[in-house]
Amino acid sequence: MNLDEMLAASGITGGTSTDNNNTKSGFVTFIGRPNVGKSTLMNRIIGQKIAITSNKPQTTRNRIQTVYTDERGQIVFVDTPGIHKAKNKLGEYMVGAAEKTIGEVDVVCWLVEPTTYIGAGERHIIEKLKNVNAPKILVINKVDTIKKEEILPVIDCYSKEITFDEIVPVSARNGNNVDDLIDTIFKYLTYGPMFYDEDTVTDQPMRQIVSELIREKALHALNEEIPHGIAVVIDRFKDRETPKGVITDIDATIICERDSHKGIIIGKGGEMLKKIGTNARYEIEKQIGNKVNLKLWVKVKKEWRESDILIKNFGYDKKDNKSNQ
Repeated sequence: MNLDEMLAASGITGGTSTDNNNTKSGFVTFIGRPNVGKSTLMNRIIGQKIAITSNKPQTTRNRIQTVYTDERGQIVFVDTPGIHKAKNKLGEYMVGAAEKTIGEVDVVCWLVEPTTYIGAGERHIIEKLKNVNAPKILVINKVDTIKKEEILPVIDCYSKEITFDEIVPVSARNGNNVDDLIDTIFKYLTYGPMFYDEDTVTDQPMRQIVSELIREKALHALNEEIPHGIAVVIDRFKDRETPKGVITDIDATIICERDSHKGIIIGKGGEMLKKIGTNARYEIEKQIGNKVNLKLWVKVKKEWRESDILIKNFGYDKKDNKSNQ
């Protein structure tokens, strides 16, 4: 087991060594139930926001690749939607994206919360992992929320269910032990060339990142029942030269499923839509490095999550989940 220093008192220690004469590279996935902190951990490792986060489950909908590079080599991280019981065709797409990834990567990192309760969702993942030949790392996230002595029972609980190559407790929120997780991952990668230039941080086009940032701000602002039924489409994304510098004009449409939801998203006098736009513009400007002129609209597409055509139009193509093997 590869644990951080907070377990040293219990007599459990670990470490890794790396051959720096060559570079290592490989693909690594984060899997887990919704809301366990996969996107937060990936953003922490990369050092900037690529995947959106919220306290609502099923926030991530696509497989998102980010790239971590240092003198040892390169790790291509694949952040996936949380594995859950699908309730509609969009949910089936999300679960398919996550489960397909497990069999295609060099290392699987399973994120769990620091509890000894193993529910139906975790048991479903356990059954999937039993058929995986790649190294499996159990990542116990949110260790900042429990006492040191509470970690060992969690380790014991999961170790009885499946054999892990490593177990690493971390806190994605404050960064505790994240460096040790990176060391551990490199330990299981093979020597070989890098897949991306060393300055690459993601394979996501900026339009997709912007779309997700707008959706994130809507998730933060809206009532519980609405976020699962929204999508964001970028209608225009164009830079414009001005005497004061470049301004990026972005037109985007928030798609919802009900007329009543449209009214809530717009809000009284347009206040809710303005709030979403203001918060999104701030994040987008940090991403692209210049001023942004953001205009938002809201449209209703009833039951779009059950429409294969609309799901594809909004950027979730089920063909992406079919195995290439």
